[in-house]
Amino acid sequence: MFHVVQHQPLRLIAQNSLSSMCLKLMLSRPAPFAQIWKSWFSSHSLVGNKNIILMGPPGAGKTTIGRVVGQKLDCPVIDIDDDVLETTWNMSVSEKLQDVGNEQFLEEEGKALLKFSASGSVISLTGSNPMHAAGMQHMKKNGIVVYLDVPTAVIMSRLKSMKVDRIVGQSPGVSLKDILQFRKQFYKRWYDIRVLCGGDIAPEIVAEKVLDAVKRYQNSELETFISTRSSRSGRSMEKDSHKYFSDVVTEGLAPDGGLFVPERGLPKFTTEEWQSLIEATYIERAQVILERCIHPADIPASKLAEIIGTAYGENFTCSRIAPVRHLAGNQFLLELFHGPTASFKDFALQMVPHIFAYCIPRSCNYLVLVATSGDTGSAVLDGFSRLHDTDKQRIAVMNFFPEDGVSPIQKSQMIGCQKENAWSVGVKSDFDFCQTAIKQIFTNSDYTGFLTVEYGTALAAANSINWARLLPQIVYHASAYLDLVHQDIIPFGSPVDVCIPTGNFGNILAALYAKMMGIPIRKCICASNENNVLTDFIRTGVYDLRGRKLIPTFSPAVDILKSSNLERYLHLIANEDGQLVAQLYNQLENQGHFQLQKDLLEKLQQDLVAGWCSEEDCLAAIHSVYSTTGYILDTHTAVAKVVADRLQDRTCPIIISSTAHYSKFAPAILRALRIAEIKQNPLSQLHLLSSYSPLPPVHWGLLETLKKKGNDDHHVCAADMSMLMSRIETLIQNHFM
Repeated sequence: MFHVVQHQPLRLIAQNSLSSMCLKLMLSRPAPFAQIWKSWFSSHSLVGNKNIILMGPPGAGKTTIGRVVGQKLDCPVIDIDDDVLETTWNMSVSEKLQDVGNEQFLEEEGKALLKFSASGSVISLTGSNPMHAAGMQHMKKNGIVVYLDVPTAVIMSRLKSMKVDRIVGQSPGVSLKDILQFRKQFYKRWYDIRVLCGGDIAPEIVAEKVLDAVKRYQNSELETFISTRSSRSGRSMEKDSHKYFSDVVTEGLAPDGGLFVPERGLPKFTTEEWQSLIEATYIERAQVILERCIHPADIPASKLAEIIGTAYGENFTCSRIAPVRHLAGNQFLLELFHGPTASFKDFALQMVPHIFAYCIPRSCNYLVLVATSGDTGSAVLDGFSRLHDTDKQRIAVMNFFPEDGVSPIQKSQMIGCQKENAWSVGVKSDFDFCQTAIKQIFTNSDYTGFLTVEYGTALAAANSINWARLLPQIVYHASAYLDLVHQDIIPFGSPVDVCIPTGNFGNILAALYAKMMGIPIRKCICASNENNVLTDFIRTGVYDLRGRKLIPTFSPAVDILKSSNLERYLHLIANEDGQLVAQLYNQLENQGHFQLQKDLLEKLQQDLVAGWCSEEDCLAAIHSVYSTTGYILDTHTAVAKVVADRLQDRTCPIIISSTAHYSKFAPAILRALRIAEIKQNPLSQLHLLSSYSPLPPVHWGLLETLKKKGNDDHHVCAADMSMLMSRIETLIQNHFM
């Protein structure tokens, strides 16, 4: 029986049962044994006639782990080396290799696989089986391929202890390490499930991890999402309307106005699993972390790898993607501006369009709406404009930004990033109006229903209210910590603090999520500019918008008063009490304020501290850092630097998120560096900055965008809901009809 979840890629869940003989055996055993066998009943029934196929490099422990898994499932165990190859060839594998040589050996090995068949078994492949495409395709037809991912250094150590100095495919002059690295591409091509295996993990523990991973693979229905405002009683009544990852990517905002969060929380990594990623590249870390956060029924590992490779492969100017740079003392900068639009938003928005295109149904057109306080707009326009042409025909994006509330370069960049499926609309108001307007449009069922019926077009969100936006941000916070370990700054397990310029709370929430998943982050420091509603809230527990007006600052990306993603964090510390969250946000909407209970404030202050920075201190920090180091901070990073200086206790390293490139804020930078500011166009300002040979250099992507002609061509709307809705309808007619 196959179960297909609506609005998603096929989520196939085979439902099988144990044979009656195994069932009788289980029931006839004494009580303790019956309990043990009962615990494995679900695993065996889910595997059914499928094989569990263990794959990995030589020395990964495939044979030993396969035997343990087979014992636990009471099913046949087949070792390809011993039970297939040597039986077929009537000689040992080493003799065959000597007899025919490397290339012919791989071909003979593949032929043996093509003649092999089994069902309901645990199969341990050879280390070289995955290098034969036809043989692996044959094996995958009736199997779940589990990749035992062991760090290369561990494999080298194991092979040395086994006195193995050469493996299949290793030509003269090629080191063992190089051939192991070469083989990884084949392992990554074929696996369905990855199991991280550290250095000295017992086979029994790895076997448990294999079975847990197979259970997860076969039980996609366990990974559902709920609204931050849903009550527990309401959830129990709505079991037939589960939301999965593909659903929340498509829908963006929950129907009740809340935000989607995973019902069972985020996955936890063990210390050994994190340590296995210390030597990994950024792309490898992203693949491992996101595989655990996105069920393969929504996005298979192979497709996820393709999306990650597309997002980070060539679009970033730095090969390390998110490098960590020592600034001074115990302070380190996490550089998040090497993407095509020069801000941290690129990490999510180079990925999310491809995730979105994969997850949505093909039967409907989609218009993605986004509100920006500065950086999101150009990032989302650039990301969606990079989709394949066929996807651009059915997916378009509309970006709303405060017409007079972003920097001149940010505005030029957003307008310059417009493409045939990506448009910018300036709104004569502030960011909070733009964000609130989008939320109201999404919850207006009459309007969204009209668009669907009349134009065959559904709406979706690309702001950080969309769950998929947060996941790539978790990766760079985890990666920054692992980089400090890799650079021998700290041993794994030693704590760090992080300081993040914060407006909508998405970036700092991702750091809190990384902490929950096992990264040793001690405190998350929330850095505000003069719009310091979050700082006041974290210090007092009172979120109060009464009498507050948005103050335009040099750091416009955090010129925000209504912080959307804070809702997800409050839901977390309130033990998923959706009724309480709904009550707080209804009060905020109707009365302009709310106050946390004392116990929740205490929980919050265990994770968070906060401070704010004036405009004068922001510019002074930019000047001071440049004078002492030659490095130019952008205005948002300067806000974080000022707050970090005030709040850190210097007992551990502090990682400051450098969320944007200074090139985006040239007038403020020129003023901070006390360079005579002439009223020039944005491109001239960048050329002026570049003449000072700054560190890092002026951002190439900005220069290219600003050189484009027509950088003043965009629509402008009044702060009126009916006008915004009319503009949406007009653009739908122009693009999709």
